[in-house]
Amino acid sequence: MKTKLIKKSVLSLGTLALSLGGFINIGQVSAEEPLTLTFFSADLTTDDPFTNPVAQEITKRTGVKLELSHPVGGDEQAIPLMIASGDYPDMIFAKGDLNKMIDAGAILPLDDLIEEKGENIKAMYGDQIDRLRNSLEDPQIYHLGTAGVKNQILKTGGTVQLQIEVLKELGYPEIKTLEDFENALITYKEKYPEIDGQETIGLSLLGSDWRWLITVGNPAGFAAGFQDDGQWYVDEETGETHYKFMMPEFKEYFKWLNHMNDIGLLDPESFTQTYDTYISKLSTGRVLGIADQEWDYNQALAVLKQDGKNNRIWAPLPVTLNEDLISMSTRDSGYTGTTGISITTTSEHQEEAFEFLDWMASEEAQILVNWGVEDINYEIKDGKRVQLEEDRKNAETNPNYSIESGIGAYIWPFPQLGAGHIDSTGQTIGRDSKELIVENYSDAEKEALEAYNAELWVDTFPKTEDLGVSKHGRAYEYVIPASSDAAIIQQKADDLTTQKVTQAILAKPEEFDAIWDGMIEELIAIGIEDAEKEMTQLTLDRMELWGTKE
Repeated sequence: MKTKLIKKSVLSLGTLALSLGGFINIGQVSAEEPLTLTFFSADLTTDDPFTNPVAQEITKRTGVKLELSHPVGGDEQAIPLMIASGDYPDMIFAKGDLNKMIDAGAILPLDDLIEEKGENIKAMYGDQIDRLRNSLEDPQIYHLGTAGVKNQILKTGGTVQLQIEVLKELGYPEIKTLEDFENALITYKEKYPEIDGQETIGLSLLGSDWRWLITVGNPAGFAAGFQDDGQWYVDEETGETHYKFMMPEFKEYFKWLNHMNDIGLLDPESFTQTYDTYISKLSTGRVLGIADQEWDYNQALAVLKQDGKNNRIWAPLPVTLNEDLISMSTRDSGYTGTTGISITTTSEHQEEAFEFLDWMASEEAQILVNWGVEDINYEIKDGKRVQLEEDRKNAETNPNYSIESGIGAYIWPFPQLGAGHIDSTGQTIGRDSKELIVENYSDAEKEALEAYNAELWVDTFPKTEDLGVSKHGRAYEYVIPASSDAAIIQQKADDLTTQKVTQAILAKPEEFDAIWDGMIEELIAIGIEDAEKEMTQLTLDRMELWGTKE
């Protein structure tokens, strides 16, 4: 392809009128067919033909069409197979396999390109760009980091959550501990054993696939007063990093789940139901409690709102094991940027791929992927973007909104300014401003929040500014060196804990301790303490690289 993408500054709205006419060669409009760049994403789970309105607009403005691919059915061998064959896409989000690809010589260092033509990238990352560097030993930049550079925490998830109708029925009580949560479920379920003719379910989880990590493993950490570090716990004072299931607080949480199962409050299908069954069940409105992230169950939210069951959606709660602990789900992890999109060394379109990613870092692109197309998804009033009412209703009630509109589909894992970024018009780059969140709350949510003297659900949680900023980012984003045994040991440990924790939760209460103690012995036998030492060193190295080590 002879055409080159226009280099746009972060304040590139002035070029918008030019770019609407088609992608532009330097000095002239080109009538060539769009350039197709292949892109593999380790996080993508559904097919995307890149034909929705936002995708079409991206192609119109850049001359690039993405051909997206992803692992099929949870396949974890896709990237190792690429390495074995040497057959790579133009761009890749390799996630935890990034260092394997670097070691294989498959990833292009981006330092020179950023310096020469990465104006939008430099403006986006600013003084945080060093956090993209690979390691102390190899401080090159091989990827453009995911997650927003400037964020504001106006939403939270992953903790246990309770139906708004339950809160209302009980007079909007303070629910701070697992005991409070449990008592609320008991009281409501005893009074209302059925909802719309179906049996009321206390707490439902999804522990039959990879979402075990999201609905079973991670909520335990929030209840223990820890920030989300994936499968790890980090002591930021010392840098010591432990496999989280070795921590006594996790045993306490899972013992509580065992108790919930014993008294009939835990959905008996929690570890066997499919994702579709789980979403269908949540969509009925008969599940009182969940422990999940909104992105995982947003299809159920859309159905409930579509059916007028706004009182059956769930409120996030800052619940912990006891009142001495503080919920950390609203903690600021700082900018981490540890994983992201890379360009491969075999790509025949490295320069075009970089220019495309630089454009994706521009303000123009960030407005497009967050807000959609003007006059279709939003309009300009008094110089500000205002979401059209029809689009707002569609976003709230259509389970396939993101797939069909493209809004939100190309934020992760591309470079992101972040929801807290204020653009050239003085408006937040993302839709999740405080005003828009409040506007989209249902009457049931607004009534509940008023009862708690709050405007947002995060107002019922500890204030972000009181929780400090993470010195190490998030341990689940560490890219473990390919030469390390830590990744292999962790995989064995994850397989073991998924099996054993599930067994312990479903066992008779008197059998719990023996199963748990046996699991700990097996973890030690497979070398988890060696993995902890390696992870501790990675934590210390990262804090040194970032300048946060004391």
